Amino acid sequence: MAPVLEKQHPGSVGAGDNNEDEEGQNLWSSILSEVSTSSGSKLPSGKNILLFGEDGSGKTTLMAKLQGAEHNKKGRGLEYLYLSVHDEDRDDLTRCNVWILDGDLHHKGLLKFAATAKSLADCLAVFVADMSRPWTIMESLQKWASVLRDHVDKLKIPPEETREMEQMMVKAFQEYTEPEDGSPSSPQRRAPPPGEDESIVLPLGENTLTHNLGIPVLIVCTKCDAISVLEKEHDYREEHFDFIQSHIRQFCIKYGAGLIYTSVKEEKNLDLLYKYIVHKLYDFQFNTPASVVEKDAVFIPSGWDNEKKIGILHENLSTVKPEDTFGDFITKPPVRKLVHDKEICAEDEQVFLMKQQSLLAKQPATPTRGATESPGRTASGSPRPAGRAGQPTVTSSSPMSAVKKPDPNMKGAANEGVLANFFNSLLSKKTGSPGSPGVGAVGAEVQGSVKKTGQKPGLTDVQAELDRMTRKQDSMVSANNVPPPTENEV
Repeated sequence: MAPVLEKQHPGSVGAGDNNEDEEGQNLWSSILSEVSTSSGSKLPSGKNILLFGEDGSGKTTLMAKLQGAEHNKKGRGLEYLYLSVHDEDRDDLTRCNVWILDGDLHHKGLLKFAATAKSLADCLAVFVADMSRPWTIMESLQKWASVLRDHVDKLKIPPEETREMEQMMVKAFQEYTEPEDGSPSSPQRRAPPPGEDESIVLPLGENTLTHNLGIPVLIVCTKCDAISVLEKEHDYREEHFDFIQSHIRQFCIKYGAGLIYTSVKEEKNLDLLYKYIVHKLYDFQFNTPASVVEKDAVFIPSGWDNEKKIGILHENLSTVKPEDTFGDFITKPPVRKLVHDKEICAEDEQVFLMKQQSLLAKQPATPTRGATESPGRTASGSPRPAGRAGQPTVTSSSPMSAVKKPDPNMKGAANEGVLANFFNSLLSKKTGSPGSPGVGAVGAEVQGSVKKTGQKPGLTDVQAELDRMTRKQDSMVSANNVPPPTENEV
């Protein structure tokens, strides 16, 4: 049988157990109290980033890079992303909402879904400026700041809440201090220093926070890797970039905004941008000082800048004054038309042949070779009859009809000219022979024409004279029945 446990009297052995129970209760109470006190220091949810900028300025690409995702699709209207925020000190994780407004002003009414009267105090406004198109920067910043101002005015927030939000912006601007060396680099929540309310703040400048929106503002210049392209292709100098930075910083002072130059292509200042965003929204420690040395990696936190520091840039301006209009000096370069060789495409074979056919139909008809030959030429085209190959004979119609008209384009035209002279010499030898007065007259007339001109008879002229005289003397030659020349005469 199982042993029966005897009931113990209080005060003997149970006293030690009571002490342990009290210690356990004290431990649980301490844990609960710690949780209750630390619950207020957890990362708040519902923080929002309102992103404004022109189409193609790189808004979505920038936020997707901070998110750590490859985002190739571009949204329309109002696009939503989120950033994961991790508090390493308390091992806490939350999400920060990112609302990206389209560059089309027709979609500005969609802001009512991103920023309401209750959530406006938890928002950070980010204006994106495209450094690859610097001539659009100031116009873009003023346009989107006006859009946000109109939206805030439509929310109809009570005046006392609006005044409180504006005072918090002024206080954050005045209380900015340079980060100390040796501060932790990991994102951690910042504990309020003792005696913060007793700290002395300096008054604001004349142009500082004149356009207070009641929420923190950040100006992000994207595509700063294009600065080298502007220098090479559009002859931008240091003076141009100092003038641009001067105008942007004056805009930042009016809105109490920070300024940062970034480049997604070269991954420049992206980590710095993320740390500054979580610093402004979640009050994380931030230990990066301002940097204005490198023209493509400028960083100016809110509260650091003033009119005197901006005046340092004005010392480098020689051909332009600081108060000159931005668009008069930073102008859009003329569009350079690229001359491309036109691609030659071969047309269809049948179309080409039809065009050639129409061209040939429009041309006048040219006489054929058979029409230009003498009418007395034989069908064989040779001065020798087909039956007697060894003995030269003259056709029964006319001795001149055997002379073939040469083609002036043929290389053998000179040889045929020699043959014409040979036959002319035969005609001249028979001038005194009986029974052939017509032939002698023909040879004499041809020689006389040659002597008058003083030139050698050309083939064309000789042929023309022979044709003319052949037609005139045809009847006389046929009547006399001129016998063929003998071998001695040849």
